[in-house]
Amino acid sequence: MTQEETGIEVLRAEEEWQRAGAYSVRIQGMNRQYHISLREEFDEHDCEGTKYIVLLDDGYPFATCRFYETGPRSAVLGRVVVLPEYRGKELGRLTVTEAEKWAGELGYREIVIDSRVEAVRFYEKLGYSHVDDTIVKSGNFDCIRMHKLLPE
Repeated sequence: MTQEETGIEVLRAEEEWQRAGAYSVRIQGMNRQYHISLREEFDEHDCEGTKYIVLLDDGYPFATCRFYETGPRSAVLGRVVVLPEYRGKELGRLTVTEAEKWAGELGYREIVIDSRVEAVRFYEKLGYSHVDDTIVKSGNFDCIRMHKLLPE
């Protein structure tokens, strides 16, 4: 099925009302589900310049991620969230690949992510590799740093 057939819309959130969709998904998917405080979920990277992908189902936001620059050709991808009722349908993959596409268009050539340990296989399937095997704490989660080189 195509995105048009499923009613799924991919939004590059550049205006505040669009970013509100990303924030809504994060509140439902992380703050409420994992009991992460708003202060921990929303950090100094939720600001102008940070890019957000939001997936909509008939106008309802249900998946998101963000990325921001860490160097002239490098960006960090994070806050990848798909609401529980939409999981297992390849929509996390769509969210990440749309962010990668946009990042590539903006000139980034490397994407870095601190993957939760239980999500490492997901990112490996998307072409990410381990920077090393060190487990770092990111909030409540054990994470492994991974990266992917985007095509020129």
